[in-house]
Amino acid sequence: MTVTGRFAPSPTGELHLGNLRTALASWLSARAAGGRWIIRMEDVDTARCRAALGDAQLRDLAALGLESDAPVLWQSRRGGAYRVALEALHRAGRLYPCVCTRKDLATLASAPHAEDGLRPYPGTCRARPLPFLRPDALRCRLPEGPVAWEDLGLGPQVDDPAALTGDPLLHRRDGCYAYHLAVVVDDGAQGVTEVVRGQDLRSVTATHLRLQEALGLPRPRYAHLGLVTAPDGSRLGKRDGALGLARLQHRGLPVAAILGWLGWSLGCLDRPEPATAADLAGRFRWDRVPRGPVAVPADWV
Repeated sequence: MTVTGRFAPSPTGELHLGNLRTALASWLSARAAGGRWIIRMEDVDTARCRAALGDAQLRDLAALGLESDAPVLWQSRRGGAYRVALEALHRAGRLYPCVCTRKDLATLASAPHAEDGLRPYPGTCRARPLPFLRPDALRCRLPEGPVAWEDLGLGPQVDDPAALTGDPLLHRRDGCYAYHLAVVVDDGAQGVTEVVRGQDLRSVTATHLRLQEALGLPRPRYAHLGLVTAPDGSRLGKRDGALGLARLQHRGLPVAAILGWLGWSLGCLDRPEPATAADLAGRFRWDRVPRGPVAVPADWV
């Protein structure tokens, strides 16, 4: 089987150092297996995403030597595919309308992160009938029980999606398709076999596996990386104006030094030293990647 890895940022801000580490790990893993690597722009939440920010993210990735092996897919142009998936779930009796408040649903089109206080949907509207597919807020009724997977970064994992996300929202009443639906539909359509992402998204993996089952989609392998933190252990994130490529270069760090540190943090190098992505490609192995967080050097902040 040919490995197809992907990196799928949301164009809501600058890629921070943790994003760049995830992108590099995904690229290295695909290259180590002789596979393909693709980029997808997860801009399904059009109210928050900007094409110009996506273009800037692509430039940063290219500066590191990370370029997609296929044309970049933009989720904002994929509404028809998501509609087809909803129709299939409706025919299978899996959808129901949700009438919870706009405030309750406002953040659900974006990828959920642990720091956002992930809470399972309590099933308030689960018994509501859906006689036909309307432009409602729609949730998918998930089966009960745990889901297991072998995580390339963390080892054997087991989660019960009912305890973590509950029935996921797949469509908002304002017409926006949700992250959970878009990500599994596009991974299936693009033939993605390997998903590398941060540990802050590990908690939604079981939900995605259940949605893949419901839609008859293949299950990719997952790898969840420890986060890049500030020197004091606090989380770095683009929502907080964290370190990005431009800021690091402005501080006098060449791209080769940044790549060398990233490669060292992924177990490719014995110590941080200047490198290119190509230099690291033959040195990557998942059993060498640290499982916990990695602190950025104090003089980079």
